[in-house]
Amino acid sequence: MKFTLSWLKDHLDTDASLEQIVERLTSIGLEVESVDDKAALKPFVIAKVLTASRHPDADKLQVLTVDTGDGKPVQVVCGAPNARAGLVGAFAAPGAYVPGIDVTLSVGKIRGVESHGMMCSERELQLSDEHNGIIDLPADAPVGTSFATYAHLDDPMIEINLTPNRPDATSVHGIARDLAASGLGTLKGDAVEPVAGEGDCPVKVSIEAPELCPGFALRLVRGVKNGPSPKWMQQRLLAIGLRPINALVDITNYVTFDRGRPLHVFDAKKVAGNLVVRRGRDGDKVLALDGREYSLTPEMCVIADDNGVESIAGVMGGEHSGCDENTTDVLIESALWDPITTARTGRALGIITDARYRFERGVDPEFMVPGVELATRLVLELCGGQPTKTDLTGYAGHTAKVVSLPLAEIKRLTGIEVEKAESLDILTRLGFGVKGDGDVVDVAVPSWRPDVDGKADLVEEVMRIHGVDNIAPQPLGAHDAVNGKILTTLQIRTRSARRALAVRGMMEAVTWSFIPAKHAELFGGGHESLRLSNPIAADMSDMRPSLLPGLIAAAQRNADRGIGDVALFEVSGTYENDTAEGQRRVAAGVRRGTAKLEGSGRYWSGNAGNVGVFDAKADAIAALEACGAPVDRLQIETGAPDWYHPGRSGVIKLGPKVVLGTFGEFHPRTLEGLDVSGPLCGFEVYVDAVPEPKAKPTKTKPRLDLSAFQAVKRDFAFVVDKAVEAGTLTRAALAADKKLISGVSVFDIFEGASLGEGKKSIAIEVSIQPVEKTLTDQDFEALAARIVENVKKQTGGALRS
Repeated sequence: MKFTLSWLKDHLDTDASLEQIVERLTSIGLEVESVDDKAALKPFVIAKVLTASRHPDADKLQVLTVDTGDGKPVQVVCGAPNARAGLVGAFAAPGAYVPGIDVTLSVGKIRGVESHGMMCSERELQLSDEHNGIIDLPADAPVGTSFATYAHLDDPMIEINLTPNRPDATSVHGIARDLAASGLGTLKGDAVEPVAGEGDCPVKVSIEAPELCPGFALRLVRGVKNGPSPKWMQQRLLAIGLRPINALVDITNYVTFDRGRPLHVFDAKKVAGNLVVRRGRDGDKVLALDGREYSLTPEMCVIADDNGVESIAGVMGGEHSGCDENTTDVLIESALWDPITTARTGRALGIITDARYRFERGVDPEFMVPGVELATRLVLELCGGQPTKTDLTGYAGHTAKVVSLPLAEIKRLTGIEVEKAESLDILTRLGFGVKGDGDVVDVAVPSWRPDVDGKADLVEEVMRIHGVDNIAPQPLGAHDAVNGKILTTLQIRTRSARRALAVRGMMEAVTWSFIPAKHAELFGGGHESLRLSNPIAADMSDMRPSLLPGLIAAAQRNADRGIGDVALFEVSGTYENDTAEGQRRVAAGVRRGTAKLEGSGRYWSGNAGNVGVFDAKADAIAALEACGAPVDRLQIETGAPDWYHPGRSGVIKLGPKVVLGTFGEFHPRTLEGLDVSGPLCGFEVYVDAVPEPKAKPTKTKPRLDLSAFQAVKRDFAFVVDKAVEAGTLTRAALAADKKLISGVSVFDIFEGASLGEGKKSIAIEVSIQPVEKTLTDQDFEALAARIVENVKKQTGGALRS
């Protein structure tokens, strides 16, 4: 919301300085975003042209001698057609910044003649679009004085940042009311004297959708003469960023900002028949004032006549019935529109206007008729004419909300003791009606405050006027112990997983939480509990059951643009059902092409290999390790979900029941369903399934379990059936003696005819760590025998000869 200081003082009688006003606005909750004190116009002075002669080398230029008031005339080269001796205008000396042309002046030569400054036009000072000549002031304008002061342009512009719950502050009058209530002046009379009219308005209004339009006021003014609005109005509109159009349109814009009352004017001669307020119909279209054609729907409210739609209610008027320089009869409309419908219409059509901004927040219903009266008075003053009576349709009057306020709530909710008399006085000054003198009072909410619903809102009103500056600062209490962690375990794991995957050369992606139903079905979703009742697009119909569809699609989009080797990851939420418990925190990633950890693309020794199941496994293990999972105790098993290749995938478990993740290459059927091409592998790790780490002792204790004896490694090769998994064999070997065997790893798998049909050889390395004594040969032989026996018992394998 923007306004100028002089505009504010039209409604507020105050001697406060600009700095005091700005400080008070912020302190009462109307935060000041910026202040433009018109410093750019301060260098311009009133100057008089003493002589004007033709430029010796240019027919359209003149060489002027200009008196700037300091007794030393300066030479200026000027191309304005109205430049002449005796003209008084606005002069800019070298070094001045001219905002209209975005130039800082310097002494220059124009066709060989030096020019020490320039005489300015209105457009160069951003006063209007006029640029056919330089500013021509009255002959008695004081030469040498500030042009900004003389023209009343030294008027600071203030911009405040409004929260959505303050529709009353979308007007200069409402801001003045708040400042007056805070004690920074006196609010000038806000009553609008009605304008007497002759006869009834010939254009009648019918409301077919009263739920969308609670009231409609209309008035005809005949015999107007439309033209430019006066300078004072143009300057105020320009100061807040609005372009003056003509007097009739400028009046509606002025009243919108002055009183927060959006209006619309129709050229009465362009309106066919009567007006009707109704819902839009399929096929309805309107060419709006912004020059664009909009298609309307039954969810929208419109104003129509016999020709069709003339205005999008509460949002923007139509171009067909708009007022121009030929308008002689004007219809002034002031109506009430449903805030929700207005907001939805504006969003659906992509239209942002000052009217929509106010209607969707809620305007003062009691100012609907005074708004017409104010606009009529301005039309008569600026354009002349003869008004009819105001035709009021549908408005049933305003019933004030009454809120019961226990005064003790002020202390309870704010922690500050505010005297009862002061609290009631603040509410009264803000326009609230207070009844009762006990500890609980009834407060009637004024019509311009639709945001006030309960006692907490009233406490907020008292508090912001009383002043948050009155809250005494309190030091934070000292802690007797070291502060605990701030982030939750899940937040820490999320950050750790992101770092770990980024270190592995993967790029973080952010994908939609909504995916097509077909994609959801491929990844275990597609059921009704994940389907959106009102999706924003047809291909965003379901909540995602997995992060992989979005990542795979992102990888394919990169491939389509020539970047085939990509590694992407995301740590975010997936959904199993529509309950809070059904949301999971998942870390997932995909690799495509040759995007391996060690690099991708072409090498001097040949192309890098394609990504595969072991790349996905390594990524998954790295993410789990970063989340604090005990990777030395993880189990890798078959049985990954159907979207993975059955022979090139796996499930990561911690014990028989806890599933921590899945990984693998994707099934060709999955890639076909997603319309993507490979090679592609990926993983998902369930961050929230990792068990909480055990609490660590607060004091570091020395490890007593370190062995003083040297570790020994022994290799074994077993012949087993092809169906036997390597993990089963390693667990069997490890179980032979958990005290001595510290680790078992596979280093070779061999298949060949020499082993027999359906057989394979698995070679393992067993790490042996003596604890109590140095092992003898007999000890090693006994341990080896137990290993062989244990493997034979659990896998049926025999030691390879």
